Amino acid sequence: MLKKKWGIALLIFLLMIGGATAYVIEQNNFAMIQQNVEINTPQGKLTGVLTLPQQYNDKLGLVLFIHGDGPINATHDDGYKPLWERLATLGYASLSLDKRGIGGSEGNWLDQSIDDRVEEAQQALAWARQQPMIDSKQMGVWGASQAGWVIPKLAEKEPLAFSILVSPAINWLTQGEYNTRSQMQKEGKSRNEIEQQVDEDNRVKDLLKSGGSYEDYMNMTNPKDAMSRDRWIFVSKNYTADATEDIAHFDSPILLMLGDHDINVDVRETEQVYREQVSPPELLHVKLLPDTEHSMMSTATADSTIRALLISLFAPRNITVQGYMDRITEFLADIN
Repeated sequence: MLKKKWGIALLIFLLMIGGATAYVIEQNNFAMIQQNVEINTPQGKLTGVLTLPQQYNDKLGLVLFIHGDGPINATHDDGYKPLWERLATLGYASLSLDKRGIGGSEGNWLDQSIDDRVEEAQQALAWARQQPMIDSKQMGVWGASQAGWVIPKLAEKEPLAFSILVSPAINWLTQGEYNTRSQMQKEGKSRNEIEQQVDEDNRVKDLLKSGGSYEDYMNMTNPKDAMSRDRWIFVSKNYTADATEDIAHFDSPILLMLGDHDINVDVRETEQVYREQVSPPELLHVKLLPDTEHSMMSTATADSTIRALLISLFAPRNITVQGYMDRITEFLADIN
């Protein structure tokens, strides 16, 4: 009798596991077509994903995805897929590339300057114009965080139909200090500890401005806290980035998506500079989402790895805060 009870319990357990697995698979089955792509450039091959609606008759608009900082692959570890699906329902294709050195893309993203990333975006748009299903007059961009230095420069060089910017910073150096202070405050560090760290960071900034070497940097910092040589090269190429003047290059609609609990970027500064620089002002649409952090997740989700994992598995379309994808939907509907 005992063996029979254990057998029934095991069967129930296996059925539950099987049901949960089937549910996860179903929830992560997105209504869109994904195609792997390769783009040949003088700097080496780029690989990525082109996403299309499951059915379409007319030509499609295109959203080129431009990543933030870090070694990001084309799908951002599947994090882009819910938005790609939403865009597909609106009649848009999405194009996203692996950063250089990630996936099949050749090179090293840490070797790139902001201008290099602008050129890469131009290469992606040039490739997209050659695709028979793409409407070349309806090509725009979505970009997060560090893309806030790429997209305004791109707007000067390309006829963008629209731009969606998520949590973009204005100035590399001031953004870094804001992030340091905000993160340490969140961690409960004392005022003295914060000021000591800011002083250390300022010494590194002075070294960068003077053209110091990586060896000079290593001599002045704690090795266990030091950035890698590749990261030092990347920072050396980009620490002067400032989007202020480039923002004036926009001549098509812009959606600025900000979170009121962003500890990476001073969203008040970002909104103020965009409102001052964008002309005519009617081009700019701003959405400040409550209880939202840098990556458009709720603070509760961003602060809990387990919560974020469970949502990404069982309800991936809800990983970002309510209102994020809806506002993008409204914006694209309004400009068409």
